[in-house]
This record gives sequence, structure tokens and C-alpha cells, in this order.
Amino acid sequence: MTYRISGLNPAAFADTDTLVAAGALRVRAEAKPGFPCRVTLEDAEPGESLLLLNHVSHDVATPFRSSYAIYVREGASEAPEYVDTTPAFFDHRVLGFRGFDADGILRRASVAGPGDADQAIRGLLDHHEVAYIDIHNAGAGCFMARAERFDA
Repeated sequence: MTYRISGLNPAAFADTDTLVAAGALRVRAEAKPGFPCRVTLEDAEPGESLLLLNHVSHDVATPFRSSYAIYVREGASEAPEYVDTTPAFFDHRVLGFRGFDADGILRRASVAGPGDADQAIRGLLDHHEVAYIDIHNAGAGCFMARAERFDA
């Protein structure tokens, strides 16, 4: 099973003044890990400036629509893509995996410990009804990234 994980589109976060006016907060990373950027899919370095803002991660017309706070590095300009592998910032976190069908309905879910993200993704994608997986920090509940089926 081939899957792809991509960072969020940096263009959505380019106008920081508008985001701050709409309620985003400017924060400084205090430790690493602890401030995961959803564009670069990396933990920010201590002292680095980020925006803390609400993000609609699952924008569907179902009861499973979801939004929560995320961090984005100020000035993040490039979103990486991972194919059949996971970003290193998953490796030290307990993660929740929500497998949705093409209509945005939750069909399967699981939790995985540090280092087990790839196995959890593949396990959910083994179920034909799962079209994509939203990955969340299991403790804080915040969106980390999405894994989608991918035909290379």
C-alpha cells in the first residue's frame, strides 16, 4: 500500500498580519520537541517564531468536521512530501489515526506509540473503505498531518 503525507500549503499562512488580526498568536518555541510545524512537518528549534492558530483540518459536511489549534513556523515556505515513509517528528509522539472514507465518514481508528506510525497507517489503509487518514497528537488532540492513498 502506497501512501503520501504532505505538509500544509504554506500559502495559506503567508499573510501573518491577517492571521494575527483574526486571532492567531505569535509564540516562540520553548523546547524541541514541542512545537511541531504543520507546513514543514518538523519540530521548531527553541527560540523560533511560530503562529498558533485554529485550523480546519477536516473540512467536510459531516459530523466529523474538525478544527483545532496548530503551530506553523512564521515564514514557512516549503511543504515536504513523504511517500511510504513518515516525518521524523512522528517518531517521538503517541499518535491517533482516524481513517475516513471518501465521503468524510470515520470508518476506522487506532492509536500508535512512538515509532509505529508507518505500521498504523498501513494497517488502516488495508481496509478498502479508508480513503485517507488524519493523524493527530493523541495527548493534545491537535492535527499533525494527513496520509492519503497514493499511486506512484
